Amino acid sequence: MTETAPRVAVIVVAAGDGRRLAAGMPKAFVPLAGRPMLATALDAVRRGLPGAQLVVVAPGDRVAEAERLGAGARDGAPFIAVAGGARRTESVVAGLGALLPSVRTVLVHDAARALTPADRFRTVADLVAELGCGVVPAMPVHDTVKRVGDDGGVVETPDRSRLVLAQTPQGFPREILESAYREVDTASLTDDAAVVAAAGGRVVTTPGSEFAFKITLPADLARAESLLREESSAAAAALPAPVPPTGAPSVETLPPGLRTGVGVDAHRLEPGIPLMLGGVEWPEEPAGLAGHSDGDAVCHAIVDALLSAAGLGDIGSLFGTDDPALRGASGARFLRETAARLAREGWRIRSVAVEVVGNRPRIGPRRAELEGVLSALLDAPVALAATTTDGLGLTGEGLGIGAIATALVERA
Repeated sequence: MTETAPRVAVIVVAAGDGRRLAAGMPKAFVPLAGRPMLATALDAVRRGLPGAQLVVVAPGDRVAEAERLGAGARDGAPFIAVAGGARRTESVVAGLGALLPSVRTVLVHDAARALTPADRFRTVADLVAELGCGVVPAMPVHDTVKRVGDDGGVVETPDRSRLVLAQTPQGFPREILESAYREVDTASLTDDAAVVAAAGGRVVTTPGSEFAFKITLPADLARAESLLREESSAAAAALPAPVPPTGAPSVETLPPGLRTGVGVDAHRLEPGIPLMLGGVEWPEEPAGLAGHSDGDAVCHAIVDALLSAAGLGDIGSLFGTDDPALRGASGARFLRETAARLAREGWRIRSVAVEVVGNRPRIGPRRAELEGVLSALLDAPVALAATTTDGLGLTGEGLGIGAIATALVERA
């Protein structure tokens, strides 16, 4: 169920005029691979923090458009679009004013960093909660840097080993960020970490991403377009080739390095225990899935599909029912640990599809939420569908729930 009182919020700053991009419109609304740049940025937020409040700060005459884009990206989670200011810091203040009372951790993200990977949002939010201070993704500086004077002469060559390039999302405890913006003159400051540091707050760094570059100039936009085209081409290449007609010679259905796997799982329903399915709880359901762990058939089927694709056995070999430490363990934990196992073995998850088989719960109203949660757990796209068996068998008689999953993995 979508969280109604989120403790995390993401403020997406999208109020820049984009003059250096020379596109004739505010930067965040410039088309990127056929969609507004803001839409691509919001996709990553949704995948990384599916239950967080989302605040988009847009130019005053683009608030309605931002509302439409944001509402489509949130799948029912709290969302609002507000008008920004002339400077970035003014826009952040406008975003802070729209936060729900329940929010304790705030991430501020530039819409112009539209290709930021989804996992950066979860990583930053988790570190803020753990450390209680500001957290900034950063990349090392590889070029020699010079500090020059007013006349253009070189004054200093700083030690680049002590320099980093700051990115977003930048995360902070809410009270620290709000207090810093109340206390500090922000006129000369260009990011939120600088505001918090100027107020005496602690800020630490975490590894950034080469894809989180800021789209500022036409060349940056061209680079982003190229990366998206490459991603689209790779996804298309990963699709199985058409099945040849009967009698035709057999063909290789997958390019080298790609493997597919199938997983199936089912558990009986037991009244009086919570239902966990797809990594989320269904509190309105009167019965849950029995099992040594939490019985999450969707997560278990995905685990089997991934392990099968990578040739690493099955769920029983990794999470045996004879292990008392796994009693009551969540399906979400199984997915995280399976993804980590595949990564250690040199496999990258490309995509997962899973079909729920059962009379209830009704998957449709929460499909997008479930896809977001599962995608975030695996850092890969997950598609979810549901069906019934017309009254036949364990699932058709309402005695249990099953799931069938397929996975596509690739040698990293």
